[in-house]
Parts: sequence; structure tokens; C-alpha cells
Amino acid sequence: MIRTFLATTALTAGLAGMAQAQSAAEVLGTYADIAEAKYQDSLTAARALQDAVDAVIATPSAATLQAAREAWLEARVPYQQTEVYRFGNAIVDDWEGRVNAWPLDEGLIDYVDGTYGRPGGENQLAALNVIANPAFTLSGTEIDASQITPALLQDTLHEADGIEANVATGYHAIEFLLWGQDLNGHDDGAGNRPWTDFAQGDACTGGHCDRRSEYLKAATALLVSDLEWMAAQWAGDGEARAALTQDEQAGLSAILTGMGSLSYGEQAGERMRLGLMLNDPEEEHDCFSDNTHNSHYYDGLGIQNVYLGNYVRIDGSVVSGASLSDLVAAKDGALDAEMRQRLSGTMMALGRIKTAAEAGFAYDEMLERGNAAGEALIMGGVDALIAQTRSIERVVTALDLGGIEFEGSDSLDNPSAVFE
Repeated sequence: MIRTFLATTALTAGLAGMAQAQSAAEVLGTYADIAEAKYQDSLTAARALQDAVDAVIATPSAATLQAAREAWLEARVPYQQTEVYRFGNAIVDDWEGRVNAWPLDEGLIDYVDGTYGRPGGENQLAALNVIANPAFTLSGTEIDASQITPALLQDTLHEADGIEANVATGYHAIEFLLWGQDLNGHDDGAGNRPWTDFAQGDACTGGHCDRRSEYLKAATALLVSDLEWMAAQWAGDGEARAALTQDEQAGLSAILTGMGSLSYGEQAGERMRLGLMLNDPEEEHDCFSDNTHNSHYYDGLGIQNVYLGNYVRIDGSVVSGASLSDLVAAKDGALDAEMRQRLSGTMMALGRIKTAAEAGFAYDEMLERGNAAGEALIMGGVDALIAQTRSIERVVTALDLGGIEFEGSDSLDNPSAVFE
């Protein structure tokens, strides 16, 4: 009798799970809940970074600068897991350039080494150094930059002259101010900005320490306010959640567009294969801090946790629910198993890069021409991401979501164009 009851209970639970799995609305709800949690976590971590930045400005020292760097690295963990919400959600795409744009012409912001190769060409502001210049000319108009404010960075300097490399806001502008340029080439080592670049009086190095502190404070405040706004968009009454859930088929398409585009064109292509083709450490995603191995890893994890409907928050709690995996399994169990295997394979390949970097084989070194071990590690990640994308394409077909186009990259689709 007990066995019959337990078996019946298990069957009932299985049928209930299947009913949930077949509900696109439930899947979209989990996806939105995870988005809200990820952006809330990103906001929490950014506020901790803001506190650490305030400490650097108030009491500059090697210790406070190191604490701010560590806070920046911690802030990247939840944020990178949000990137899977790009490409399919217009509200995220329209906003994302303010917080995570790269690569940047860092000479726009502050002093750079004399060997800096970017200034000149089409970007006349690539060596502006706004920290050293309280006034400058932009498109024939004299700009008053005597006070470095969030408004100046966001409304005037960011993407000035319509040039994407003029990145004045977001994580990477802050990263540059905390670390400075990485001048190690393909050797191990990140940027090494001295804490005295934020010191007062005669102790100041690099010049204009007050303005450098103003810039760092303004950029961090902008990051916090931008994340506050995005977290609100995924709340129960938020615009992003409403846009996602108003049409179930379009919502599922948004999920898979984000997964496929980040897997293929963005990560496998622009962030990994392109840098390897060019053998250029400037093509690292987190090039000043040498944190690229983690950026790649957490991008991959973000794709995986969206498919599985499961996210571990920065406080250790878990957000989970009906998942895309459930939906696919109800249609084609073999395809779901394949997709899970591909995701696992990608995380293993990205984990190898992360493990090697943490053991002292820097991503800069992996990118060096002729470094066979480095090329094998990076291409292992690229190949796994491409294979993962092919399975995502089969999921699109299985769920009758035709017409989805993923972001591409010349590095994958037309390699000869990279060198033209």
C-alpha cells in the first residue's frame, strides 16, 4: 500500500512537472525572475564597488586601491551572467553600451604611455585626456569640462563624435582608472597604476589627481544608477518583463536569440577568435585587469543558467523554476540531453582557460603568436561555443521558432575580411 502511494505520488509529481514544462508562460517567468536577480546582484556589487571607490578618494593608499580593484572583479561575476539577455531584449541592447562597451580608446580619459598605438586616424579624441583638459572642442563646439560630472560623461563624452571607441562610462572606464594601461604586451601582468595617481598635493603622480578622482567617482555613480534602472525594468511591473511576456512565442525567441548570439558571434567570434587571429592583447575583454578568463567563463555560465532555469545569487541563494530545458525535453528528450551536454562541454572548455590563467598562464600569453598551448585553450572554447550554437539552432527548430538570426562575426564567417 505504501509503495503504491509513493509510486502514485511520484507519477503525479512527474505529470505536474511535465505540465509546468509545457507552459511557455512559466518558462518566461523564470527567465524574467533570473534577470531581475542578476541585475539586482550586479547593483549590489556595484554599490560595494562605489563604497570602495569612495575610500580610495578619501584615503588614497595601496590598500584602498587594491580593495577597489577586488570590488571591481567581484562586480563582474554577476554582471557577465546578464549578457545573455542582450540581442533578444531591445531594452537591454539600447542600454548595454553605457555599462559594458569595449574596446576603448583610453587616451580619451587619462594619460597614456608614449607607445600607445590608438590615437590619430578617424578618432580625433583618442588622445584627448579629458582629465588633464578642462576644456576641449567637440564638432566645432567648445566644451566646458571644468567639472567632471556624470552628465558630462554620459551626455557629451561617451561615444563622442559618434565613435564607439570613445567609451567614457561603464565597467571598462572604471577598470582603466583603477588599473591603468596594461603595458606588459604578451607577458604576464595587468595594469599597474600607482595609488599616488589619486593622492593629494605633492604626493600626486600622473597629474590632476583631483580630476582623476572626480572622473572615477562620476563613472561609478553612473554605473550604479544605470544598474538601478535596469533592475527595475525586470521587476514585477517592469517594462522589460512586460515586453518579454506579452507574446509567448516572441518571448521564447528572445531567450534563444540571446543564447545563440552571445555563444556565436559575440563570444566565440568577437571576444575570442578575433583576438587570437590578431594576436592582440588589446582585444581582451577585460584587458586592463587581466580578468578576461573570468569574463569568458561567466558569459558561458550565464547562457547555461538561462537554459537550465537556475541561477546562484551572490548571497548563495538560488532562483530557479520552469526552464527552457523542461520545454525542450517535453518535445524532444534527446535534443535536451544534447543541449545540456553542449553547455557542459562549453563550461569545461572555458573552465580550462580560467584554471590555466589562475595558475599563472595569463590570457595575454595565450594570445601570443606561436603559443600552441594558448591557441589550443582558446580554440577549445571557440569550438565548444560553435557546437553549442548548432544545438541552439536545433532547439529553435524543435520549438517552431523559425526566422531567428544570430549575431555573426567576420572572424568566423569571413576570416579574410579581418585583415582587409
